[in-house]
Amino acid sequence: MKKIGFLSFGHWTPSAQSQTRSASDALLQSIDLAVAAEALGADGAYFRIHHFARQLASPFPLLAAVGARTQRIEIGTAVIDMRYENPLYMAEDAGAADIIATGRLQLGISRGSPEQVIDGWRHFGYEPTEGETDSDMARCHARTFLEVLRGEGFARPNPRPMFPNPSGLLRVEPHSEGLRDRIWWGAGSNATAEWAARQGMNLQSSTLKDDESGEPLHLQQAAQIRAYRAAWAEAGHEREPRVSVSRSIFALTEARDHMYFGGSGEEGDKIGLIDANTRAVFGRTYAAEPDVLIEQLRQDEAIAAADTLLLTVPNQLGVEYNAHVIEAILTHVAPGLGWR
Repeated sequence: MKKIGFLSFGHWTPSAQSQTRSASDALLQSIDLAVAAEALGADGAYFRIHHFARQLASPFPLLAAVGARTQRIEIGTAVIDMRYENPLYMAEDAGAADIIATGRLQLGISRGSPEQVIDGWRHFGYEPTEGETDSDMARCHARTFLEVLRGEGFARPNPRPMFPNPSGLLRVEPHSEGLRDRIWWGAGSNATAEWAARQGMNLQSSTLKDDESGEPLHLQQAAQIRAYRAAWAEAGHEREPRVSVSRSIFALTEARDHMYFGGSGEEGDKIGLIDANTRAVFGRTYAAEPDVLIEQLRQDEAIAAADTLLLTVPNQLGVEYNAHVIEAILTHVAPGLGWR
């Protein structure tokens, strides 16, 4: 058995070719797709966060709304860029959203990806300290966020408060018990995966990562997952960690699928630069008839090593078609691989 969810970037484009033409469309359709995915038996609804872009940006109103409209499905992000975040305010928002969702949040956080603007986090009021990089700042914000989620008091109470306080030091409220164990780190390299393990975070590995060996993505991700689990064991954490990988997978079951994705199946990964200094491997798109997909996916070592698979969806094709994409995998592919 494997958990299967969707991952949406929430793109919107004001053009006639898009069914998601505004920020309103992107947000409301995201909620509707999560409801539809839950009805189909999917396990997770995840959303990618980008700032200064025509995509989903502010996660917690969306997560809270999805939580209020659903009962079972996991609700998460992949990922929130911690360079932009106030860790304490984020802990408040996350706690409230998790309570609304009755403990179903699975928050993916990370340093983030290349941006739409130059040093966008500066516009949000954040600056690395002297000698720090923006990556260092993101990890510092993450460590503070994790510490606050433990729920222990740290703030000295006012001796003459407006309202009565409980005894002792005060914590950020609302506190949602168990959320600390449902934080994931989006790791682009083996080293950051190992760092995440030491911090006690679950692991998210995307459709791209730093090219560290020249091997296909799935082999590099499988090695990354092994390194992560070894670091987790060495750290001595008591619980079992979770690991997700993302993939673009389309089962060609009807004419629309062939029209949209019939020529998208790729034999191999792509290599490119995600910034001036980082060479990355970009995962292939899987698009084929279900029986062919089953054999192709059986060879993907990273999917086999992960407990959770996130299907990237073409959200601008609309809720109904994206629900069909998810249902096709759940119905025609997952059983053949033993995932259902």
